[in-house]
Amino acid sequence: MIPRTVARITKQKWNAACGNALIWRRSHARARHSLVDCRSDTLTKPSKEMLSTALNAPLGDDVFSEDPTVNKLQDKTADLFNKEAALWLPSGTMANLVAVMAHCHERASEIIVGKESHLTLWEGGNISTIAGVNPRQVLENNVGKIDLEDVKDVWRLDNDDHFAKTALVCIENSHNMMGGSALDKEYIDELGFLAKELNINVHIDGARIFNASVSLQTPVSDLCESADSVSICLSKGLGAPMGSMLVGSKEFIRLARRARKRVGGGTRQAGVVAAMGMYAIENNVDRLAEDHERAKRIAIALKDNGFYQPQDGHVDTNIVYFGLPTDCKLSKEEFTRILKDEYGVLVGYGYSRGGELFRVCTHIDVDDKDVDHAIESILAVQAR
Repeated sequence: MIPRTVARITKQKWNAACGNALIWRRSHARARHSLVDCRSDTLTKPSKEMLSTALNAPLGDDVFSEDPTVNKLQDKTADLFNKEAALWLPSGTMANLVAVMAHCHERASEIIVGKESHLTLWEGGNISTIAGVNPRQVLENNVGKIDLEDVKDVWRLDNDDHFAKTALVCIENSHNMMGGSALDKEYIDELGFLAKELNINVHIDGARIFNASVSLQTPVSDLCESADSVSICLSKGLGAPMGSMLVGSKEFIRLARRARKRVGGGTRQAGVVAAMGMYAIENNVDRLAEDHERAKRIAIALKDNGFYQPQDGHVDTNIVYFGLPTDCKLSKEEFTRILKDEYGVLVGYGYSRGGELFRVCTHIDVDDKDVDHAIESILAVQAR
């Protein structure tokens, strides 16, 4: 016969063990998968092969245009986009800022830009606070296109004392806040034709332009033919640790280089990171199609299980926005906390529609098993 005190202790231990069993299984699953970080494609880590290129890169002083690796990357990018010249910059935000400053080299200018664009929402208001340029915001449609009639409506000459002169129209491709939608060549050409009629320029925030290109099966040289400038991020889906490119005419790049210096973007032996950017362009473009397919799998699974999707399950590239089902009893904060702490899955949240939407972004460091785990985890958490 077991003494009562021993029996009580044994029962307590048994209950504790049973109570922790589910948590152990979840922790074990998380350990197997490590963290599946789908918050953004900016979280990619350079591969060993990419890092090795930095060790052997010829270096010089890029402020003097003497870094051979930077120069090689600039020539390569200009050729890819069929533009006259290119410029390396530390970040995409700086690339867009410098582009605006170059196009609006004369003061008292304004640009036409989408209300939901990255330039408007996510770049610290630098167009106005640093560049001194007025952003004339217009609402895009549900795939990120600015209506051509709206461009005509808000366009201004400098013949009226009340108005700033319109110098530029900016679009984003792919469009982040519209679920990574890819803007097609026909639309960009129509916008470019109108811009020439109005004597203004077109800039594409092409942070994910290669995603759009792969999705549309259109080379970037064709897709961006009618654009006067394009910014290209190397540190998102392409997997480089940092850096962006800016392409355009020789005169535009001359002015952009001057603007880059004014905002502190002149770097010295930048070939260390430019070499990794070169590796990214040469090796990681075609594989973006894998990210797109994985994003589509996530979107379909969530739609089939009652999650709200602003794009109704349609995915062009690597971004999926979703909202919790109406019968979900968890708050946004609880949902993301449980998803991370118990399942090891990270998603972005607090996005558009009053901060109600979550974002999943597939990238080079998220494979098929990670996607399976993410889907299973999201469904399990919302079912509580």
